Amino acid sequence: MEMHQVRYFLAVAQLLNFTRAAEECNVTQPSLTRAIKQLEAELGGDLFRRERPAAQLTELGQRMHPLLKQCYEAAAGARSLASSYKSGEVGALRIALTHAIDLSLLIPHLNQIRRQFNRLEFRFLRGSSREVADYLRKGEAELGIAAEIDEAWERLDVWPLFTENFDLVIAKGHRLAGRSTIECDDLRAEQMLSRNYCEHASRISSSLREHGIDVDHGHEISCERDLIELVEADIGIAMLPHTSPVPENLRRVALSGLDARRTVNLYGVAGRQRTAVANAVMRMLRGADWRAIAG
Repeated sequence: MEMHQVRYFLAVAQLLNFTRAAEECNVTQPSLTRAIKQLEAELGGDLFRRERPAAQLTELGQRMHPLLKQCYEAAAGARSLASSYKSGEVGALRIALTHAIDLSLLIPHLNQIRRQFNRLEFRFLRGSSREVADYLRKGEAELGIAAEIDEAWERLDVWPLFTENFDLVIAKGHRLAGRSTIECDDLRAEQMLSRNYCEHASRISSSLREHGIDVDHGHEISCERDLIELVEADIGIAMLPHTSPVPENLRRVALSGLDARRTVNLYGVAGRQRTAVANAVMRMLRGADWRAIAG
């Protein structure tokens, strides 16, 4: 079955006249008639009763009409969408982020890129650092953002964006909330909230453990929202990257004596063609001045 056969069928079904349908489709009547006969042969029955003065749909033709119309409209829509992508009217961005990267980092850049396209479609994928690498390898994402991807794939390109510190986040009613800085010794009686979804979770836990802080009997958290709610309830305290937003009812305090930093990287696949949107976003992120938000 070919689309021109379906188009001719729909024209005859609408006009109920082979001659007028041929004129409408800008083809000769023999060509139109031959194409419809080929379609009837493929479907196994007559689609029209050739009567004068008007053709009539057979029962098979009536049943096939909505299906063939849907098929033709879907194909036409696909061609239109492909043309829009090619001309730059429509853009798509598939980007993967680890759970520890806050989407607010991208919002100013996404708003900026939206002005360059009449229509823009985003697809955001979340996962661990290993899952982000898999999204890139399989082509499900064009770009990835993570603090660290432990992946030795030779085609994985990496561009560092910024380096930031981890801060201690506590409730405003916490006993340490009035201090501008907190010493590691002050945390020995506290219960820590472990961000197991963060690429640096084990590294930070090791550093805290070296300072005598009990992280092995803390609370294990699997998402940022749960962590924030537990801190708000003063059930525990947490180490958060400087770029992670926190509500106004929480305090962000520097922890003295602990070297806790992470570098946020942009990842791509070397040698793989990217869409115009992905290329624009990549240039934008690499050229951005991150100092204001990274502290």
